[in-house]
Amino acid sequence: MGAYVLRRLAWTPVLLMVVAFITFLLGVYGPGDPVEVLQGQYNNPEVVERIRERRGLNRNVFVQYAVYVKNIFQGDLGESFKYRGRTVSELIWKRMWVSAQLGMAASIISVALGIPLGVYAAMKQGTWADVTTVSATLLFMSLPVFITAPVLLLTLGLWLGILPISGWGGFFDPRIVMPALALGVPGIAVITRLTRASTLEVLSQDYVRTARAKGLSEFVVRRRHILRNSLIPVFTVVGLSLATLVEGAFITEGYFGIPGIGSLAIESFFSRDYPVITALALVIAAAFVAANLIVDIGYRFLDPRIRY
Repeated sequence: MGAYVLRRLAWTPVLLMVVAFITFLLGVYGPGDPVEVLQGQYNNPEVVERIRERRGLNRNVFVQYAVYVKNIFQGDLGESFKYRGRTVSELIWKRMWVSAQLGMAASIISVALGIPLGVYAAMKQGTWADVTTVSATLLFMSLPVFITAPVLLLTLGLWLGILPISGWGGFFDPRIVMPALALGVPGIAVITRLTRASTLEVLSQDYVRTARAKGLSEFVVRRRHILRNSLIPVFTVVGLSLATLVEGAFITEGYFGIPGIGSLAIESFFSRDYPVITALALVIAAAFVAANLIVDIGYRFLDPRIRY
């Protein structure tokens, strides 16, 4: 197991450098000059050339990439084109932590409700309870965020006055409840259906019938033999979704006035702020690599038969 983890970690820098190089090339040869965009319609060619020279944008692309990689290893992700005088690290880390907290709260809602509902629907297969549970979760899944967010704002915020309408105060602040519901409720249907399908497959296995024939209580059978084995595909989806925590959700963040990474990413795309875009691509790629590794390691604890 240790050798497997070390091999995966050894390949991580190579993968990240490939992602950084592709994103870097798109920034260099992509449409639009970020310096001219920042200068506006009536830009001065001399000023544009002077800024390009000061930032090293007139060098060979491989030289620019080598300098960029060197700076990355020194912890420097560059300076933003749009927000002059501010580093990329200063811009993204604080906002990314805000989006991660929001995504974590939404994931807790999806998992905490989705897994029990999926197991319940599987145990009640073919009954009205099964149909009602799956139909209700699919109904909430079919509602997009730009519908559920205004409904939550109107009902819980304006009419009932239970929760504050906008702003951000951290993970344990009541202002996180409504955006977490808007993000987490659609995920309940995904987890429910996946858990239901996996549980139905496990219920038909011989070891479940054997456990019941040995006289084990239904609680022990469900906890030790059904739930643990049915969680493997669910763990895959939930584990990989951890990587998306750093991406942000610009629609939800925009509705509730949350200073997350989603709004910064949209602003960077439209303003051709390539240092921020490249840094975001690099961080998200690193998050997916880490999430894949965590999922692979987690398989070993869920199912001791798995070997690497």
